Amino acid sequence: MTRLRVIIWEMEKIVSLQKSALKEISAAKDLDELEGLRRKYFSKKSGELAKIIKDLPKLEPEKRREVGQLVNQAKVEVEKALEEKSSQLSAPSSQLDWLDITAPGIPTPEGHLHLITQAIREISGIFERIGFVRRRYPEVETDWYTFEGLNMPKNHPARDEWETFFITDNIVLTPHTSSGQLREMERGQLPIRMINISRCARRQSDISHVPIHYEFEGLLIDKNVSISHLKGVLTHFAQEFFGPERKIRLRPYDFRFTEPSFEIDVICHLCQGKGCRFCESGWTELGGAGMVHPKVLENGGIDPKEYSGFAFGWGVERTYLMKSNVNIPDIRLIYKNDIRFLKQF
Repeated sequence: MTRLRVIIWEMEKIVSLQKSALKEISAAKDLDELEGLRRKYFSKKSGELAKIIKDLPKLEPEKRREVGQLVNQAKVEVEKALEEKSSQLSAPSSQLDWLDITAPGIPTPEGHLHLITQAIREISGIFERIGFVRRRYPEVETDWYTFEGLNMPKNHPARDEWETFFITDNIVLTPHTSSGQLREMERGQLPIRMINISRCARRQSDISHVPIHYEFEGLLIDKNVSISHLKGVLTHFAQEFFGPERKIRLRPYDFRFTEPSFEIDVICHLCQGKGCRFCESGWTELGGAGMVHPKVLENGGIDPKEYSGFAFGWGVERTYLMKSNVNIPDIRLIYKNDIRFLKQF
């Protein structure tokens, strides 16, 4: 056999031995079997790889270098496989030492809808049952739909009272859901019975205000609509949402987009109308309402001589806080995402 053929034969033998070792290691079922394989290949007296390593000095220098590189590589790969398999076979035993498979599992914590989502769904349901249709309109709006089209010209001082977030001179984060009124009128589908619930933005933050809050806007336009219809709808909502014992009142006010205009108050849920430190008068303010101003109807493409209507806009958070079973001293707590607080609702 020539020198080259001897070298090739030796190298093929080593490669074949490595493949065989890796295959047997992979198939090992337990640590005892794995230890037997370790002795088979690395025992000083009879280990198959150990014998080849032991015989390397007997080879000619040139042959020794080539065969030595290959056998060392095989030794590293087999040792690595033995260590990995040992870790794999040892892990389940160490992990199961502490596990009692008969013990009951730990229940997965259950979440629930945020209290404002709950309030929005309840409000929507009350109005939908009396024929109102839920709408959604832009939260980023133009000056026309937000102010001027609602009978609030550029020089009107009420613009300052909104403390609006202006993006440009003509684009704002809408401060009230009333901006959806004109868009609903422009649909041209009369009569209108709309409930619009959306996020609004105002530059206010204290115990009763947050910069980003939710409002719900009601709009009803039809022939021969009167204040009696307005009061009837709002009384129905108050008794459904707060309870049959809660009463409301209409207090004259001034809004540019309604005429006449009213503030809607509800009997205080703490003192039931007797007067306390929270309400002082026995009543707490819910929000604004009134008969849609003829100018607003015209801006929406509706003839005020043929149609009339009413509108109201209230804060979802503020309305929710008026419930008899709710006692939240600071409205900002609602949005702090404190699980200890939210899980109460």
